[in-house]
Amino acid sequence: MVAWSLSPGAALAERRVALIIGNSDYELVTPLDNPGNDAYDISVALEGLEFEVFLGLDLVHDEMTALTQRFAEAARTADVALFYYAGHGFQVDSANYLVPTDARIASIDDVTGATVPLQSILDKMEAAPGIKFVFLDACRNNPFEGTLEQGAARVGAGLARIGDAADFMISFATQPDNVAYDGAGRNSFFTEALLNHIYTPGQDVSDLMISVRKDVLSATGGRQIPWENSSLTRQFRFDPRPPSVSPETLLWQVAVNARDPQLMQLYAERYPNGAHMGDVMAFLDPSVTGDPAPGQGASRGYAVTQDQSQADRMWELARRSRMRPLVQFYLDTYPEGQYAGDARRLLATLPSSDNANPGRLCERLATHPRDATASTAGVAFAKLAQNAIAAIQACQSAATASPNLPHYTALLARATAAAGDQQQAIRLYRDSAARGDLRAMVSLGLITETGQGVPPDLLAALRLYEKAAQAGSADGMINLAVALFEGVGLERDQPRAIALLKSAADQGSPIATYNLGVLAQNGSAGTPAEALEYFRQATRIGEARGYLAAAILLDEGRGVPRDPDAAAVLLLRGAAEDGGQIVQQLTEAGATWSRETIAAVQSRLGAAGYYTSAVDGLSGPGFAAALETWRNGGFVDDVLVQ
Repeated sequence: MVAWSLSPGAALAERRVALIIGNSDYELVTPLDNPGNDAYDISVALEGLEFEVFLGLDLVHDEMTALTQRFAEAARTADVALFYYAGHGFQVDSANYLVPTDARIASIDDVTGATVPLQSILDKMEAAPGIKFVFLDACRNNPFEGTLEQGAARVGAGLARIGDAADFMISFATQPDNVAYDGAGRNSFFTEALLNHIYTPGQDVSDLMISVRKDVLSATGGRQIPWENSSLTRQFRFDPRPPSVSPETLLWQVAVNARDPQLMQLYAERYPNGAHMGDVMAFLDPSVTGDPAPGQGASRGYAVTQDQSQADRMWELARRSRMRPLVQFYLDTYPEGQYAGDARRLLATLPSSDNANPGRLCERLATHPRDATASTAGVAFAKLAQNAIAAIQACQSAATASPNLPHYTALLARATAAAGDQQQAIRLYRDSAARGDLRAMVSLGLITETGQGVPPDLLAALRLYEKAAQAGSADGMINLAVALFEGVGLERDQPRAIALLKSAADQGSPIATYNLGVLAQNGSAGTPAEALEYFRQATRIGEARGYLAAAILLDEGRGVPRDPDAAAVLLLRGAAEDGGQIVQQLTEAGATWSRETIAAVQSRLGAAGYYTSAVDGLSGPGFAAALETWRNGGFVDDVLVQ
């Protein structure tokens, strides 16, 4: 086993062990495309997080039980024990069974002997003294439906609800008694989301699962919603390092430090609506600003570093983002670097291109901005219109290949609308909404509310929002909440509106979380202390406006204790993440901030090496230049840890 360290010199004091099983190549029942890839890729990720991994692929019954026993022995002295399973699984009499590749079941009486009862593994894990995690990506259709037809009353869909032992978190790829879907590419939707978020520094596992749930819900249009049951008594972070900036901002910082057009172009492709898109375009086209061409020296306050920290951050970005071009860029730049071996291993798990996969291409070209995931950026409608024909072709192919996922039909509808055929788009939205796609319900609601190709009908739109909200759509909840706040089409009901916003926030909606902060700040739905936490949570899930809002509360002491240093940390994080609003606030409206907060920002910029003038709490040219340099490549690292 190759162990990756979390960062140079970093090591965990706790012992972590993991049992990873992926069964794809079944002898007597339908083979599965993803589980072998899923299990292997999870094993690579966990080894990078200092887990001792027991990996088994395509195991027969005796191999599964033997590997489980080896894991159980190791878990007896482990601080963290984790079990991940991908493959066939089903329930009988509300008990769950995992299917080895040699399972032979002629009747319901054969189930216990031919499979591995999940409870037998949980019983072994209970002996572990630390916390326990179970991830089950095994909720596909029962492969023995025909064989077990005689006992169908005892056989349920998906996996049964489990979990009442202490110090366990048990996570299902979808809700109990429901069926999960294979993904559009190498991994299932659930495992892909898990891989895309597991390396987020400083993220508690509960926040991790919110991010996973949000991504899977978006990627499947709400047809699959991961679920977990937790009895954990303490927090746990897969990557315990201090919180860092988002992969988007880290890509900008790495790109501008490297001053490399290839990385800048990668940012433009991956984050077409990103906060640094204007900076990227100016870099790629120097005629816009008169700056020197890339590689001809620093300008516009770029912070250029070529030391080991640049290599470390480039590697952190590569493994967090799982973007193949970034992993390859790291290898090309540092072929003998500290992480070169790990990079080659990661590269082997990443598809060479999404363009050959119609599902992934459809997602890349047509995803709605509000449905963006860690691996798929949203595309503005105007941008989609430029690529509408390619999007229509990809989405038509994806919808044909995956008829049980109406989400591709919803994406096809959006592409069709962008191509100018509104009536066909409406027909496709209606078909997708009728089959349960949440984005289609919300989009159809907006079309109906505004009368785009249909007679405007506010009540019909509200019914669509209500249906989408009840099925778990954060946008449906938000739209319905707005109507309830304003009393438009519905009787005003502020308590229900707030409850809907809280539900949307629980689903990981940055906009709902930020708006709850605004309401709490104004005294409409909470206290200033609650507003501060809402704003901070909003920043953690992608709403950069939360940085400024939280910093104002701390700077002014508006209902919370004044804390200039905490305000400075938020301002510097926000300056790196937002579209330039905080830099503008601190330089053009510096007098509106307390001198203590400005001085705290200056002090931290000085510690980072970007500010050399007096720490006087006054905004001036030196301060403005330092902020600009910070924004354009100043890495957010230990200097910002409180």
